[in-house]
Amino acid sequence: MDEFIRCPNCDFSIINTEERCPHCGAKQLPRRVILDRKPQPFTLTPDEEALELEDIVKPQELGYPREHQAEPPQSQADAPVWRTPEIRRGGFLRRVLAFIIDLVVIGLLSITMCIISFIAYKVGLYGHGRAVTWQTSPPLIFFLALGLAGLTTGYFVLFHGMEGKTIGKWLLGMRVVGAERQTITYGQAFLRWIALVGFAPVGLGFLWIIWSREKRAWHDYLARTWVIRD
Repeated sequence: MDEFIRCPNCDFSIINTEERCPHCGAKQLPRRVILDRKPQPFTLTPDEEALELEDIVKPQELGYPREHQAEPPQSQADAPVWRTPEIRRGGFLRRVLAFIIDLVVIGLLSITMCIISFIAYKVGLYGHGRAVTWQTSPPLIFFLALGLAGLTTGYFVLFHGMEGKTIGKWLLGMRVVGAERQTITYGQAFLRWIALVGFAPVGLGFLWIIWSREKRAWHDYLARTWVIRD
């Protein structure tokens, strides 16, 4: 069946097999326009699938950094929940037990110091032809009392100033901290010890731990310290 086209020169209908237009004699161009041809309907075969935009061009292929790519929104259930760690306070019984352990350690050190001091004092008197009696013992007692006070003070101040814990607190998992949970200074440790000794005759200063919500004694309030559990 012959198909008709239009002449590009005079717009006359001619058969597509004609080399020249019978009306004006113009030669047909290589590009031909076919008339009276119905367009074929466009349908997808079952094997074809519809393509989406994200399948054609991916963000990685455009050169965008991964941090600039859109992330799917997270639901509230999937969002991480940040919780403040719970601070466990050192209670009354635990602190009393730790203090007893410290007193045992100080007692052992004191006995050792007294034995060494007595031997040294006796040897010194023997060199002068004298013996240890009640008349010659007052200087020894004075220096022993001074040494015991220095040993006890140094024990609590040095241990609390270094790591915030004595041997008793270390065994029971406690430590003394400041307002920001940092290790206290030696000045705070010294003030805390002086307050503990000063309030000791009253007794209520240490018992205040039972009623305090933060488990603090009077010397803790004065030195701005807290006793927590590790």
